[in-house]
Amino acid sequence: MTCRLEGRSIVVTGGFGALGRALARRLIEDGARVALIDRAVEPAGALPPGVSIAIGAVDLGDESACTAAYEQVREALGAIHGVVNVAGGFTWEPVETGSLKTWDRMYEMNVRTAVVSCRAALSHLIETGNGRIVNVGALAALKADVGMAAYAASKSGVLRLTESLAEELKDRGVTVNAVMPSIIDTPTNRADMPEADFSRWVPSEKISAVISFLLSDDASAVTGASVPVAGRV
Repeated sequence: MTCRLEGRSIVVTGGFGALGRALARRLIEDGARVALIDRAVEPAGALPPGVSIAIGAVDLGDESACTAAYEQVREALGAIHGVVNVAGGFTWEPVETGSLKTWDRMYEMNVRTAVVSCRAALSHLIETGNGRIVNVGALAALKADVGMAAYAASKSGVLRLTESLAEELKDRGVTVNAVMPSIIDTPTNRADMPEADFSRWVPSEKISAVISFLLSDDASAVTGASVPVAGRV
């Protein structure tokens, strides 16, 4: 254990997914107390050992539900020092033959959940005097391929949120940064793209290491950054 995050309480939204679970393992190894919040129901026996609190069935796009979840974490852990907004989703769909509903859904899943989570967390983070927010964007926000317009636009919104909120909070003791993964090496992605070269993708553990750094005191001088974590894609 590195103890880089010893004494710090970190919330991970979308915490029941592949990246959320990998991140929880890394943060616990680094000494943090970890709270997981997810829209899904808590999966029986599937969460990493050492998770301090897990709250399922939370609509992260609903401000009152998200605020209540953060209050529950605050009561259980005594403070909230950092938030990682992993919650989100992906849809591949061409503009020409796709639906406008896809654009709305990508906004709801990727941008709105991050905004609502940040708003719910702010008072807790400011209270600590050294709060951290890390948003999970996507490399596609910089250059979108065919079929990724709605997804890439929503992830671009996450990056603009990161930049603006960093400016808003830079004199209040809270840093705001983002990571931009390429294709994450998960069982779902492998199943969806069985012919791909998985060795070029980014393991969740590598993304988690970057996020852990951005949550730490070592990154106190970094805010408003969007860090590519691209592997060899």
